[in-house]
Amino acid sequence: MLGWSWTSAAWAQTDEIEVYNAEIVETGRWNLTWHNNFTPSGRTQPEFPGGVVPDHALNGVPEWAYGVTDWFEAGAYVPLYTLTNSGELQFDGVKLRTLFVSPQAAQRSIFYGINFEYSYSRPGWESHRFGGEIRPILGTHWGRVDLIINPIVDTAYNGFGNLEFVPCERIAYNFSHRFTVALEHYADFGRFGNFAPPSEQAQTLFAVIDVGTAASGLELGVGHGFTAASDKTVLKLIWSHDFR
Repeated sequence: MLGWSWTSAAWAQTDEIEVYNAEIVETGRWNLTWHNNFTPSGRTQPEFPGGVVPDHALNGVPEWAYGVTDWFEAGAYVPLYTLTNSGELQFDGVKLRTLFVSPQAAQRSIFYGINFEYSYSRPGWESHRFGGEIRPILGTHWGRVDLIINPIVDTAYNGFGNLEFVPCERIAYNFSHRFTVALEHYADFGRFGNFAPPSEQAQTLFAVIDVGTAASGLELGVGHGFTAASDKTVLKLIWSHDFR
């Protein structure tokens, strides 16, 4: 499984920077994916009063997943955390997810799925306590090239008029089954029907390297933000391992 978790109409903090590729843990097996993201050059003001300041903050979360069937994976993010630029370690919340996919996505020329996410956030991480995500997944394996799109919709359960469009995409070249390079784009356009002006939208492009296999691997990425609503530089590290 390769997501980006957003928090408000303009980009606040995130615990997970990843594009889902519809691959899931084998049935009856556990997986741990540990996300860590550091912002060496970012915005110096919080997205809302009392929120986390992005600049020089480290955000992360261990993501636990279990393969229920060959088309269904259940997951939990516990605990979300931040090491602030002042050195304070804070607990940010928890998330649950249910992921439904086309079986054996890695072997299909066209693959698809949908992820539902449910979150509880503490003050300082998000401006609302409860939130959710609907993440459709659509992609193709075209020779050594992967093309994937996740047209994500975020909600704070505060009405259809406040649904937000936060898509992400990935194009990757697989040099082998153990080494891949990719470009990933993450955006936050704001609320449907009332998108934010271009300068207030979050637009970030990541250069990514994947080393290892789906069962045990490492992903490294460097991202650059192109608008005032984006952080200038973000680093991501994702470590993943299956357990029997």
